[in-house]
Amino acid sequence: MHQPAITELAAADPEIAGLVEQEAKRQYEKIRLIASENYVSTAVLEATGTVLTNKYSEGYAGKRYYEGQQLVDPIENLAIERAKSVFGVEHANVQPYSGSPANLAVYLAFLQPGETVMGMALPAGGHLTHGWNVSATGKWFRSVAYGVRKDTGLVDLDEVRELALAERPKLIWCGGTAIPRTIDYPAFAEIANEVGAVLVADIAHIAGLIAGGAHPSPVGHAPVISTTTHKTLRGPRGAMLMSTAEHAKALDKAVFPGLQGGPHNHTTAAIAVALGEAGKPEFSAYAHAIVANAKALAEALVERGFDLVSGGTDNHLILIDLTNKGIAGKPAAKALDRAGIELNYNSVPFDPRKPFDPSGLRLGTAAITTRGLGTEHMAKVAEWIDQTVQAENAGDEATVERIAGEIRELLDGYPMPGWA
Repeated sequence: MHQPAITELAAADPEIAGLVEQEAKRQYEKIRLIASENYVSTAVLEATGTVLTNKYSEGYAGKRYYEGQQLVDPIENLAIERAKSVFGVEHANVQPYSGSPANLAVYLAFLQPGETVMGMALPAGGHLTHGWNVSATGKWFRSVAYGVRKDTGLVDLDEVRELALAERPKLIWCGGTAIPRTIDYPAFAEIANEVGAVLVADIAHIAGLIAGGAHPSPVGHAPVISTTTHKTLRGPRGAMLMSTAEHAKALDKAVFPGLQGGPHNHTTAAIAVALGEAGKPEFSAYAHAIVANAKALAEALVERGFDLVSGGTDNHLILIDLTNKGIAGKPAAKALDRAGIELNYNSVPFDPRKPFDPSGLRLGTAAITTRGLGTEHMAKVAEWIDQTVQAENAGDEATVERIAGEIRELLDGYPMPGWA
């Protein structure tokens, strides 16, 4: 059953309670490889469900527009101080509701409509909010996109520099949503400094790896950092903006009153809890285990003939191009879900297929590492992925069902926060 127990919810609304219980069971029985997902601790779950959700707190600690903030202010200050300690930054704002609003606040802080922003193209692994044309950030600002080399799947920083010199953006994003390799923050900083742009590091996917010392930090290179608080950081669904002291005022004004009203205090408390966990030695071990599992899984997939974008991974994320397997990403992802392996179909660089029916799969190892799976399990996970893809091509649903049963049997030995 769900933990903490939801007895009051079950009594008041059994329909919703039943769906929540089913979701918890589903998460327990699946090998969850969606790169942006994780399991939060029971402590984070409890903080998210507290009476703090009853309180409205427009403004910042010590400068609120409503009374009754005697206990909310210390909670937000704890979250801020823990963020500053974990990431080594001068300033942190823990109020953004999610990653996309946090990124939009960056635009509001530094750009006027129509000015130039530069970010990684979405098909190359960037994020919608880095100026892609279907996003408000691509409609309200002049967007210039960089990509990756076709032969290596890696960013060519010489080409990035040439593009920046030609286009003179006021803002440059580094980071994204499907980047399996280490981001070269010093090189991006050198380019940004040369053209007089503000460099923003979007670390939403790798924040937990940075906090645990398993990925280089952008601190000291990017004066502005945006991140979600879930994914590898293993917190609630929220976001943070971090920066040098120089940009603190502009960012704070952009978040409130620029884009938001009152912060979600229950989420702020859960962020503080997650940051407290991230500051402990065992979190560093966890972050390094995520990378070790990803590398082991990538190697096992390559051995089974899978084509990985850039050839492998340096972090938690793997991007597979399924073209040589004779199957598109969407049917493969749906078959894998039936087999008990949850991931997402995804475009790959230079993908000839449409985004809703792309050639690739994106997967990550944060959640399975939280469950306790280690490098010794990754060859078997790769085998199950390979067998499922073959079964889908052959119309062999019996194999898919067999794998789902084997996965449930394996995961019975690995506890999940939120389910007992």
